[in-house]
Amino acid sequence: MKKILGLAIVLGLAFVSNANAYDSTGCGLGSMAWRGQSGIVPQLFAVTTNGTFGNQTFGITSGTSGCDPNGRISGGTQKMIFSFLENNMEQFAIDVAAGDGETLTTLAGIMDMDEKVVAERAHKNFAYLFNNENVDVVDVTLRFCEIMKA
Repeated sequence: MKKILGLAIVLGLAFVSNANAYDSTGCGLGSMAWRGQSGIVPQLFAVTTNGTFGNQTFGITSGTSGCDPNGRISGGTQKMIFSFLENNMEQFAIDVAAGDGETLTTLAGIMDMDEKVVAERAHKNFAYLFNNENVDVVDVTLRFCEIMKA
């Protein structure tokens, strides 16, 4: 009973520390098996599967199980974009409206894309990115990533 309670506390603390994370499970077999699911239960299953089989460490070092060969967790770029926009949303809106600026340069670097292409696509799609005055950073991040993938 003490082991189960201890595990629940450890997992609870892990989720509290990642409460603002866009993707809190990373890569590995568990993350692949539960991909597309949302909520606490699928995340617990994904993390438990990764921890039980130790496959996340192998995936990170070998570039398998949904992990990137450079040791970065898949989906990390979108998470970095979200974190950046969360702290720079106002300046990002200004730069997108102008079609140039430091936030666009930084995002181009994060995405490993040509700065001019990022600025041009974002500027062309300003109305789509900022479709109302109370737009949410999650929506802007998802729309921005969608535009950049096109």
